[in-house]
Amino acid sequence: MTQWAQLRSWAPQNQAALEDWLSRFTFIDAGWEAARTWGRISAAGKSRGRAYPINDTRIAACCLAESPPLATLNTKDYADIAEHHGLVLLGREQNAP
Repeated sequence: MTQWAQLRSWAPQNQAALEDWLSRFTFIDAGWEAARTWGRISAAGKSRGRAYPINDTRIAACCLAESPPLATLNTKDYADIAEHHGLVLLGREQNAP
């Protein structure tokens, strides 16, 4: 988002508003624990014949390492990781009647 604002030459007050808005969110550290978790879930998937896309496993690993649920509209992309690794998913499917 910051890159987008910079490339479009947002005025300083708009950039400050963006920073204020972003400060309301929790950001996950993609550190060593997330890297180790990525290695474990990626290897386990490959061992079961289910290679996960790298971006999906990076996102899932960060959530698993830091413990927040993953909010996504693509719960089917993460269903196998949730089933085998305990990833908690929040998405449209859970809220459907």
